[in-house]
Amino acid sequence: MKTILMPLPSTDFDPTESAVPWSIFSACGHRVVFATPDGKPGQADPRMVLGTGLGLLALMLRADANGQAAYARMIASAEFRKPISYTEIDSAKFDGLVLTGGHAQGMKPYLESAILQERVADFFLAAKPVGAICHGVVLAARSKLSSGVSVLHGKKTTALTQQMEMSAWALTCLWLKNYYRTYPQTVQAEVRAALAKPGDFVVGPMNTTRDSPDNLDIGFTVQDGNYLSARWPGDAHRFATEFAAMLVKS
Repeated sequence: MKTILMPLPSTDFDPTESAVPWSIFSACGHRVVFATPDGKPGQADPRMVLGTGLGLLALMLRADANGQAAYARMIASAEFRKPISYTEIDSAKFDGLVLTGGHAQGMKPYLESAILQERVADFFLAAKPVGAICHGVVLAARSKLSSGVSVLHGKKTTALTQQMEMSAWALTCLWLKNYYRTYPQTVQAEVRAALAKPGDFVVGPMNTTRDSPDNLDIGFTVQDGNYLSARWPGDAHRFATEFAAMLVKS
């Protein structure tokens, strides 16, 4: 059994990108330890759970049946209800790290946490498996080594692509304003700037269909050594399955 750290913000994380990996890791016999800023259980972005305010786009943009079912199980679990705080994180006690995403404004304390950025760097320095999906890749990109470069410098990665981010924003901005724009700069632009060369950012195929336990091939991931990345909730099943395999080999 491996022990995986999954830090979360207090609010607004994506339900699918956290719960699907938790579900798959748990089914494999691994233990997930959650961490939040204050050591209290977090809450996913309610709009991504319920589809509130998304209108006819809800079926496409909110968590699908797999994501919702996994989230319901996760929030009822003992480990989710008893997280540690960011200050309690000791990378030596964990075998791997998973950085989940989300795009609403409650994500900012997580993405901007100096403590988390330091701990992320610790995992990279220890060559332990690290997985990041969607905005979780932003947290990785902001985590720096003692040389001052990002832990992703010299690695290939994907993340929420500009096309995906701007498409979701364009479809909803008339009534949701900048709900889909966490920062003025797109995820792809910020992550790419932290890499050794622009070509190290891999966009992958454009699709709006989500993967599932029975159809992992729809998902898209990029693996570079002990680092695995994915783009959006539609990649979550493949992302988690491949990360679980990486843990076994580590």
